[in-house]
Amino acid sequence: MTKVLDVKDLHVSFNTFNGEVQAVRGVTFDVTKGETVAIVGESGCGKSVTSQTIMRLIPNPPGFIKEGQIVFEGQDLAQYSEKQMEKVRGNDIAMIFQDPMTSLNPTMTVGRQITEGLIQHQNMSKQEAHEKAIEMLRLVGIPSPESRIKQYPHQFSGGMRQRAMIAIALACQPKLLIADEPTTALDVTIQAQIIDLMKDLQNKIDTSIILITHDLGVVADIADRVVVMYAGKVIETGKLDEIFYQPKHPYTWGLLASMPRLDQDDNTELLPIPGSPPNLLNPPPGCPFAARCPHAMKVCTEQMPETTEVSTTHQVACWLDHPLAPDVKPPAGAVRGE
Repeated sequence: MTKVLDVKDLHVSFNTFNGEVQAVRGVTFDVTKGETVAIVGESGCGKSVTSQTIMRLIPNPPGFIKEGQIVFEGQDLAQYSEKQMEKVRGNDIAMIFQDPMTSLNPTMTVGRQITEGLIQHQNMSKQEAHEKAIEMLRLVGIPSPESRIKQYPHQFSGGMRQRAMIAIALACQPKLLIADEPTTALDVTIQAQIIDLMKDLQNKIDTSIILITHDLGVVADIADRVVVMYAGKVIETGKLDEIFYQPKHPYTWGLLASMPRLDQDDNTELLPIPGSPPNLLNPPPGCPFAARCPHAMKVCTEQMPETTEVSTTHQVACWLDHPLAPDVKPPAGAVRGE
């Protein structure tokens, strides 16, 4: 499969009054053509910083790329100037932001916000862009697009604003779409509609998707592969079935065990992950999850485990995967199908 994006050993930090916050620490993953890769983890684990760095939207200062590569179609975006990135953003790579009400411009009509990118990147006339914008609104399921195109974001419902954001992102038919929590704050039925819409549009234009989320239910519905992040690091990655049915890292077990399941009894308690993520001003020398892990060993607190291959598509960074480690089984509820 052709790689559309290849992120290699990416480090992103922020300079603060208290010191350097190491938000992303050696993240490596790739996305192939037509594939959906989900990046999951708790709030503050580095998911959104990673996605915004790919788009080069991290403000500098205080943020900066410390090292690493963001290879998109053979070109390292980490070395691109702002002028070069302006040609990429919205055209080759587009992003659906977490909160459409704060991402859409309240002073501009929805139609104008769609036509902007078409005129700039596709060299369309205003009339051509206007017709294309109507087509995009119709494509994402907004009724009466001819009249809706003249309205402002506050005149749209939450679900319609998210659809408008998708229309803006997909107007130029990007090769890579980054969706940062696209279903947050939407009710369950609208969430399902948005996910179905993204899958349908992906099939139509063959775009690749990076989905940033903490909702494993959404991941199960749309993802081909899953990247599990914790404290700025990738700790496990694999195909959807491998992560859900054969998880190897205790943090992945915790995420899965804390997710409600339809096949469980109503009185079954969810198992939360105790403790809090480490302070990335001074990250621990060993595994960042060691302080919260019920299976932590001495080596876990002293040295970060290397990434090992469970299979050609499944990798994990955990000392429990070492041949000399004790045989530890996932807790009840951490493996789907049990």
